Amino acid sequence: DLEDPDGKNAARKGKKVLGDKAKGGGAGWGPGVGWVNGHHQENGMENMTLFEVVKMGKSATQSVVDDWIEAYKHDRDIALLDLINFFIQCSGCKGAVSGEMFRHMQNSEIIRKMTEEFDEDSGDYPLTLSGPQWKKFRISFCDFIAVLVRQCQYSIIYDEYMMDTVISLLTGLSDSQVRAFRHTSTLAAMKLMTALVNVALNLSINMDNTQRQYEAERNKVIAKRANEGWSSCCKSEKELQENQDEIENMMNAIFKGVFVHRYRDAIAEIRAVCIEEIGVWMKLYSDAFLNDSYLKYVGWTMHDKQGEVRLKCLTALQGLYYNRELGTRLELFTSRFKDRIVSMTLDKEYDVAVQAIKLLTLVLQSSDEVLTAEDCESVYHLVYSAHRPIAVSAGEFLFKKLFSHRGPEEEGLPRRGRQSLNGSLIKTTVFFFLESELHEHGAYLVDSLWDCGSELLKDWETMISLLLDEPMPGEEALTDRQETALVEIMLCAIRQACECHPPVGRGTGKRVLTAKEKKTQLDDRTRVTEMFAVALPLLLAKYCVDIDKVTNLLQIPKYFDLDIYTTGRLEKHLDALLRQIWEVVDKHTDTEVLEACSTTYHYLCNEEFTIYNRVDITRSQLLDELVDKFSRLLEDFLQEGEEPDDDDAYQVLSTLKKITAFHNAHDLSKWDLFTSNYRLLNTGLQNGDMPEQIVVQAMQCTHYIILWHLAKVSDSGDMVTLRKQMRAFCLMCQRYLNSINTAVKEQAFTILCDLLMIFSHQIMSSGREQLEPLVYTPDSTLQAELLNFILDQVFIDQDDDNNSTDGQHDDEAGKIEALHKRRNLLAAYCKLIIYNIVEINTGADIFKQYMRYYNDYGDIIKETMSKTRQIDKTQCAKTLVLSLQKLFNEMLSELGCNIDRSTSAFCGIKELARRFSLTFGLDQLKTREAIAMLHKDGIEFAFKEPSPQGEGGPPLNLAFLDILSEFSSKLIRQDKRTVHMYLERFMTFQMALQREDCWLPLISYRNSLQAGGDDDTMSVISGISSRGSTIRSKKPKPVTAAKRKLPEGTTCSKQCNKMSFLCLHYTEILLLNQTENRLGSQLAYPSFADMFLCVLHSRRSSGLMEDDEQPIVEDVMMSSEDINEGMDFDTMDIDLPASKNRRERTELKPDYFDPSSIMDDSVGNSLFVKRRYFFLFKI
Repeated sequence: DLEDPDGKNAARKGKKVLGDKAKGGGAGWGPGVGWVNGHHQENGMENMTLFEVVKMGKSATQSVVDDWIEAYKHDRDIALLDLINFFIQCSGCKGAVSGEMFRHMQNSEIIRKMTEEFDEDSGDYPLTLSGPQWKKFRISFCDFIAVLVRQCQYSIIYDEYMMDTVISLLTGLSDSQVRAFRHTSTLAAMKLMTALVNVALNLSINMDNTQRQYEAERNKVIAKRANEGWSSCCKSEKELQENQDEIENMMNAIFKGVFVHRYRDAIAEIRAVCIEEIGVWMKLYSDAFLNDSYLKYVGWTMHDKQGEVRLKCLTALQGLYYNRELGTRLELFTSRFKDRIVSMTLDKEYDVAVQAIKLLTLVLQSSDEVLTAEDCESVYHLVYSAHRPIAVSAGEFLFKKLFSHRGPEEEGLPRRGRQSLNGSLIKTTVFFFLESELHEHGAYLVDSLWDCGSELLKDWETMISLLLDEPMPGEEALTDRQETALVEIMLCAIRQACECHPPVGRGTGKRVLTAKEKKTQLDDRTRVTEMFAVALPLLLAKYCVDIDKVTNLLQIPKYFDLDIYTTGRLEKHLDALLRQIWEVVDKHTDTEVLEACSTTYHYLCNEEFTIYNRVDITRSQLLDELVDKFSRLLEDFLQEGEEPDDDDAYQVLSTLKKITAFHNAHDLSKWDLFTSNYRLLNTGLQNGDMPEQIVVQAMQCTHYIILWHLAKVSDSGDMVTLRKQMRAFCLMCQRYLNSINTAVKEQAFTILCDLLMIFSHQIMSSGREQLEPLVYTPDSTLQAELLNFILDQVFIDQDDDNNSTDGQHDDEAGKIEALHKRRNLLAAYCKLIIYNIVEINTGADIFKQYMRYYNDYGDIIKETMSKTRQIDKTQCAKTLVLSLQKLFNEMLSELGCNIDRSTSAFCGIKELARRFSLTFGLDQLKTREAIAMLHKDGIEFAFKEPSPQGEGGPPLNLAFLDILSEFSSKLIRQDKRTVHMYLERFMTFQMALQREDCWLPLISYRNSLQAGGDDDTMSVISGISSRGSTIRSKKPKPVTAAKRKLPEGTTCSKQCNKMSFLCLHYTEILLLNQTENRLGSQLAYPSFADMFLCVLHSRRSSGLMEDDEQPIVEDVMMSSEDINEGMDFDTMDIDLPASKNRRERTELKPDYFDPSSIMDDSVGNSLFVKRRYFFLFKI
């Protein structure tokens, strides 16, 4: 029963305290009262409970409640008993409260009885069950409570019986250790409280109206005052006051009895319900609840360990901050918990971070002075987040902070152009972009601002004006750096408008556009074409020598609608654009600029558009000029007897770079550039003094020549020419692998890997068998050289990489770039392994680096192992053991023959073996043969070399068996026996008797093959047990020996599958067993027959013992006393401010925000019991 802190209940005569029970009958509806619409009828076929009706959800909640009220008016005990059983059944309890229990038992006794009858076979109950039916049930459950209170608000809730009984029951259930009771009753109590808050709000409104009417009557002259109106006002005010006192007591009982305990519950769902509802109370009835006495609970719970609860805190606060009129009441809360809200923008749960940013945006709208510059900066950088919802929320915050405030001087400015308001805002965007120092992420910034600022970002007219027009007198012009940033933002905005999807890294892919979005996309593309077809030549002319600006500007034409050049009569602007591109090609040698020019020509040279001929003529003229110039320069450069100077080399290099850039996107086959490039490469090999960049560009250009030739190959004659050129070029690149220049070697390696992939056996797939003559398989020499390149250039330390970082060893960005380059080289080689172009065993030298270079290349190596296992499990396993053998041999060469197994080198190899073992997964049958072959190779390696100590000593590689034992757990029982017999082939009689430390690897390996020999048997028994029992299962029937006894005549070959590498016949196994029986006590391990008999004996004698049952783990929850232990704060009474003239609201003292009271939810520990079964064999 609830306490009455104010003693108000005792002052009223005739009122029963909570928990008192009236006399009544059993469960069911009273006579004469029935359900309509065919649900519950007194004499009907069906007798449905409240729970069943709400669960069905077919009837309107209003009619269900009306029927219950009629039943309550007829016999309130019977109706109330139905309501009590409704809450019990909604908790998933199969029991029911009888009329006898209702009359004579206290709530605690009823709850204890229901707990005993609770079916705990499953942890599910209606509120946690999945499916649409149960989701609707939760909604119907909450609606039922709300409608019940609303329909009873004028009479029944004040009868001092119904509400007292329900509140007392829900308070008791909410303190139960059964989660289902606690969760359901807490939800019901919180929804009941919300309904009472609505009632209290209505009472407050009525009291204010009555108070005004009372004041109006009192101010009248006594002669004119109506006696009936005066007395009516006094009576109404008194009645409303009494009702409000009643509601206060009810809400106090729920708040103190349920909320203050359950908002700290061990279950996150219960805590979330409490916080969600208190947010509703503060929003609905702010006069009573929106004060620091209630806000503190939300503030404390923002530190909750579960993201679901933190999310409810933020959404509750958003509803409060959205109303600016409530801002003054939130000042103290904001000052106390602002730092916590700001820190939640970096929450590990993305949903929480998004809502935290949205909350700060609302705080920003309510007051500009609350958030400091540091607070805002912590949100600003999130516009570059890879998670789009976070970035968009941060973009909205940024837009509100920087762009939403307009001063009086900005009024009356033009809408477009340099002097417009947008011009100022675009400058602000550029300044922010530069200050963030993330210039390569302009697309991310534009995407973040797109939802709230697309109109600003699509003001390309103003951007063009800022770039082309001269500044007005007194106006500060943009700097070169600012202009570069503006060009990048302009390009990103064009891309966003024309492609309508986020940049790479945000979102899972392109979404389907709606009809409205498609129309907007077409309109934006038309605007871009019409505007930039005129402006782009001017921009290129102004910034022709600027690499960054030109590179970005040349990407704009790919978003054009090329038909507009013809329909809009813009051909002269097209000619101007082509002239500017030609001028850019002539002036620049930068690869990015040249590739941008090549890409632009490729897009403009589209045969579907009428401008094709005009663009194609210009392109052909440009390429003719470049090829003629290259031919002349090459003749002079390679002229015998004269040493070329630097100027000649520069001219050749610049021209070759331009040709290579264009050959990437355009077919230059008619100019026959292969001969010139091959001659250049051959001369470089012979003389050895060719500049590295010329060699790199020549190889790249030749690579493009071969690919274009392959794309156009049609007859056998072309195929013969292509085959000769391809093989000659591959041999040339192979020779360049030995170059002393790193850049040349890397280029040769990359091109070789690409060509080997393209001209591999897969070129004949998809019906292209005619290309078989082009298949090129690398010989062993080429494979070895490729592997040596990887070992020399990839598996190196950062400090040793002196050539790849271009002298920027201290620059972190340079190191990252160098690592990225090495990762690409390794990935190129690993693809050759995966596609079976080079031998899989060459991967051994790669796999052995898995542990040492795990941080740099671990993901690539692991994926390579996975793919090779899919191709050939056995060969992959042999490659893994080969890599371990290589490491073992390296260790022997460093440490000598006397191996200390405690050294870091040996432990590293053993750990690598453990990692390799984990990659085989849990399905032993799929990897059975592969694991067996791995053990075979390992055993042969261990006994391959004789003992350096002479006869009687351990073999040189015997310690490798200790490493090999890491894979023993992957063998099934039958194969362990077979591998053990294979091991004995290499053992002598004396080896089996040795016990010195140097023989420990052999002993441990043999033990690993013998241990767990009955794991399969026990797993079968356990599987039967798990399938035949539940959590609270009864004793399983013992497994009898008869069910497990093998039929007579069963051979060992059926128990021990023969492996391909042993090829042992059944008769040979019998001979081995007979030999074991003869040796008897001399052998240090049991025979197969002994082992098998021991297993059978263990099954006959024990079966599944009672101790093997799964332990019952109770869902023990914290009681209210445990939950509130250590909470040092007072609980206030709910005091409703019904009238401004009646009482004043007291303010909360600051010590309510005592940090020591911040909750720390307890985490329940589950009990896991793990049993191991050991079979002891007499040796």
